[in-house]
Amino acid sequence: MAASLQDQLVVAISSRALFNFEAENQLFEQDPSAYVQLQRQRLDVPAAPGVALPLVRKLLAFNQDGQRRVEVVVLSRNDPVSGMRVFRSAKAHGLDSIQRGVFTQGRDPFGYLRPLGAHLFLSANAADVTEALGLGYPAARVVTESADASNAHPQEVRIAFDGDAVLFSDEAERVYQSQGLDAFLRHEVEHVALPLPDGPFKPLLVALHRLQQAAGQGATGGMRLRTALVTARSAPAHERAIRTLMDWQIEVDEAMFLGGLSKGEFLREFAPDFFFDDQTGHVQSASAHVPAGHVSSGIANRAR
Repeated sequence: MAASLQDQLVVAISSRALFNFEAENQLFEQDPSAYVQLQRQRLDVPAAPGVALPLVRKLLAFNQDGQRRVEVVVLSRNDPVSGMRVFRSAKAHGLDSIQRGVFTQGRDPFGYLRPLGAHLFLSANAADVTEALGLGYPAARVVTESADASNAHPQEVRIAFDGDAVLFSDEAERVYQSQGLDAFLRHEVEHVALPLPDGPFKPLLVALHRLQQAAGQGATGGMRLRTALVTARSAPAHERAIRTLMDWQIEVDEAMFLGGLSKGEFLREFAPDFFFDDQTGHVQSASAHVPAGHVSSGIANRAR
């Protein structure tokens, strides 16, 4: 019988999101053949951790007692020889359970998200992220210069999401962009009982909720999961967001309705292993404190 990833949380990740290949990438942009040669020379030199490595390590810790609940697959524009270094680096960092990878030698890799059934695609390549989102997969461009993840919660994966254009559609954000704050508030009050349409990251939240339920049943060896909604909404617009989550039958552990305040310092206190937002200003604010990813969806990104 063929292997299957069904019922697992599947994370597809590029090599630059998992490891710090920034110096190598600069060489690649200048001379791809020299890049390949450098990777051959460094096959036995473990790459330094990238922004998303701590998140990956924690997620893989949910695989307990022979039960695989999380699968991490490297999905990379690297050539197969460079892929050898990726796998060797993973082993050197104790990530032996990363055993699957697709290396496309410069060609678009995001089409392989479909056979993987990926719930998340993390990449340092903005164009690949945009294409993946267009195909309907939760995807974010990893800000490679982000602050390191906190070590304060070793047994807990913490993930924070923006609301509009990330967990929810950009329906309300379009009203705000075109008509202003007062019109946005009126729209949300008038539609308070109508759930917001799904956003690009709802499938990831659903998959995390399933993992969280397993943790609540004591099936994950003590690993836990904590989620947060961190949004520029404020009362009275907060209620539609909460009602939407209730309609999905999903609870987040924390919700921050910041009314336009900078998100960075609030995220520093929550200490997520990763934060997702569609607006570059919020991502920049967050990345000074926590690992962050830009979700290039919604009206705020199309307007640029």
